[in-house]
Amino acid sequence: MRRGRVFGGLLGYALLSVLLAGVTAFAAPGTAHGSGTGDGATRRILVLGDSLSAEYGLPRGTGWVTHVEQRLKQRNQAYQIRNASISGDTTIGGLQRLPQLLQEFSADIVILQLGANDGLRGLPVQEMRANLQKMIELSRAQGAEVLLLGQHVPPNYGPRYSREFHEAFVTLAEDTGVALVPFMLEAIATDPDMFQPDGLHPTAPAQARIAETIWPQLEPLLR
Repeated sequence: MRRGRVFGGLLGYALLSVLLAGVTAFAAPGTAHGSGTGDGATRRILVLGDSLSAEYGLPRGTGWVTHVEQRLKQRNQAYQIRNASISGDTTIGGLQRLPQLLQEFSADIVILQLGANDGLRGLPVQEMRANLQKMIELSRAQGAEVLLLGQHVPPNYGPRYSREFHEAFVTLAEDTGVALVPFMLEAIATDPDMFQPDGLHPTAPAQARIAETIWPQLEPLLR
């Protein structure tokens, strides 16, 4: 699949303001739900992301995080999920918020879904990578395993930046040994019907397919 052609349409300059606005009205920080009634202590999953995880433009409780929670419940696995995602957030914002979140929630698994806004702002890739690495280190210091969700950006900034941006997630996962979903929107990227009118944010029906993409890498981390 030719990424540049796909994301040139999905993530054009005219759409950047939607994600960069940081619309906290669509944020889902502090949302915690229990999942499962299995034997043993309930374990905890923290999701730290941006609008792609904060149910931007969607009815509450229809995002991919809820789909993962429902699957855990169906499997009778005792997990509590806290979705601390905020629309418009960047890796530096996530890094600033993470210590307090870990202190409050004591997660066993941290899902990092940040970086898209760094890319859309054209921020240095190395800074994004360094911020993600620090978040991985902080999570592991608290005893949590980490799942990193990779992203792509449009080719507007040139093929070199677009390539280096995506490769940052891949090489970071290789260097740190964390689990990686190379591209969380892989299953819907070429289907315009899976995006809201802004052409950028996935629709409610797309959320189940996003969850399906994430699940194979999340499942091995579950106990």
